[in-house]
Amino acid sequence: MKKLTLFVIGLLFAGTLFAQSNKEDLDMIQAIFGKEKKTMVAGFVTLDPSQADAFWKVYDEYETNRKSLGQKRVALIEKYAKNYTTLDDATTDQIIKENQSLQQETDKLIITYYGKIKKVAGSKPAAQFYQLEGYLLSVIRATILENIPFIGELDTKK
Repeated sequence: MKKLTLFVIGLLFAGTLFAQSNKEDLDMIQAIFGKEKKTMVAGFVTLDPSQADAFWKVYDEYETNRKSLGQKRVALIEKYAKNYTTLDDATTDQIIKENQSLQQETDKLIITYYGKIKKVAGSKPAAQFYQLEGYLLSVIRATILENIPFIGELDTKK
């Protein structure tokens, strides 16, 4: 499952990093990713049939919020790419602070929904959700870092 997950996420995010993204393209990519991800969640999270409806209601709410943060992540990557060749101290600091804030918002969102899922489905499904989200988020972050140059990296390759 991990290799398939890596492949799917890599393809989806690599496409967003190199394409001129607009809202419609991003919405389409997020919809495809969301469907694939929901299938992965269904295969990974163990639910009692009596808890399934409540779990999926909370999960769908989580996904709506996660997508909003995903759009912010793409916008920040675009900002970084647009300013890469002219990064000064102020712009660099602003991008880093926005990235830190986004990471904190994302981590807080997962923790919040762990609690909500725990209330409606129990600790084990909530922990499975938490574990899977942490894994996917790590893969996404690594994929992004693998596909964008580090600050100053392109300057040294001239």
